[in-house]
Amino acid sequence: MLVDPARRRGSQTAVPCLLMRGGTSRGPFFDERVLPEDVAARDAVLLAALGSPDERQIDGIGGAHPLTSKVGVVAPGTRSDVDVEWTFGQVQPASDVVDVTANCGNMLAAVLPFAVETGMVEPAGDRTTARVLTRNTGMIAEITVLTPEGPDGRRHVQYPGGAHIDGVPGGAAPIEIGFLDTAGSVAGSLLPTGNVRDTVEVPEVGPVEVTLIDNGQPLVVVEAARLGATGYETPAEIDADDELKARVEALRLVCGHAMGLGDVTAKNYPKMTLVAPPQHGGSVSTRSLIPRVAHQSIGVLAAVTAATACVLEGSVAHDVADDITGTGPTVSVEHPSGEFSVTLGLDPADPQRVVRAALLRTARLLMSGDVLVPSSAFTPVAKERSA
Repeated sequence: MLVDPARRRGSQTAVPCLLMRGGTSRGPFFDERVLPEDVAARDAVLLAALGSPDERQIDGIGGAHPLTSKVGVVAPGTRSDVDVEWTFGQVQPASDVVDVTANCGNMLAAVLPFAVETGMVEPAGDRTTARVLTRNTGMIAEITVLTPEGPDGRRHVQYPGGAHIDGVPGGAAPIEIGFLDTAGSVAGSLLPTGNVRDTVEVPEVGPVEVTLIDNGQPLVVVEAARLGATGYETPAEIDADDELKARVEALRLVCGHAMGLGDVTAKNYPKMTLVAPPQHGGSVSTRSLIPRVAHQSIGVLAAVTAATACVLEGSVAHDVADDITGTGPTVSVEHPSGEFSVTLGLDPADPQRVVRAALLRTARLLMSGDVLVPSSAFTPVAKERSA
């Protein structure tokens, strides 16, 4: 993809992008340099590209679901300790807001492939490793992709392979992600209240014991049974249960204040994770809401945070999880589509402190070209620059 100025085609403008799957999510990725510098104009372009606000996103390339209504904006690193920087944008289909306050570990898996595809990062051999900064939260991840030499004598990102992640059909080349320091990504600390367990009073529900935690994703961990669920429901069953969703949302609003996040009514965090004893040989069973729609599996950073909760003695998750031992445990997080394994690095001097989280994802380039948006989306930046 060439990094050219945006091009007009009559009343529309063609914006170069790559449509990519990252983990169990999907969305367009843009080189930051082809988007407006003005944030409002940038967001107008991204919303137009996805077709929001509209529940079906019929006038754009969004997938009419939060998991397929995501955007990546990527740029070369501007700091000496990172190679690539990116901004994750969560778009709710029916909303006119691009939320850039949270992380997405699934979309993160596609950032380095995008950077190699667009020439931001030169392949360094059969395996290419780069440090990626998530601007949303300041999180740095070390990512490795396979870049073998092709028939043309050049190195390319390898997408086919035998690695399998639940929630994605078939196999693909593995992408290794190591999160270096994710505690307090949004809430400021691993345990925003200072406790591994809190009791919060929820209107029309009563006292509820929760673990409020942020190891890459602000998360409310609650035992499913306390909210009248089993923790083994299908996503469709959760989405159809208005009473359960109302209890979950009431709990989320209370916990948002408890975590120091303020009024989270219009925010996409904290995410909600219902936990129960494992059913299929894993460490813990989870059902996630993101935050009001049931996740088909579980988000990468939600899995990292839930796994972290499992190793914290006294937490809600620890109570229902199978025994997890050692300073480098692998926690198998069961979810509706299968399981997600997270290997945690614990501080030997303080087993309650997680210093690293490693996991495997996959990604694939789906389409390369231009997305056409109304040229009027660029108007705010044009007016500002001419003022």
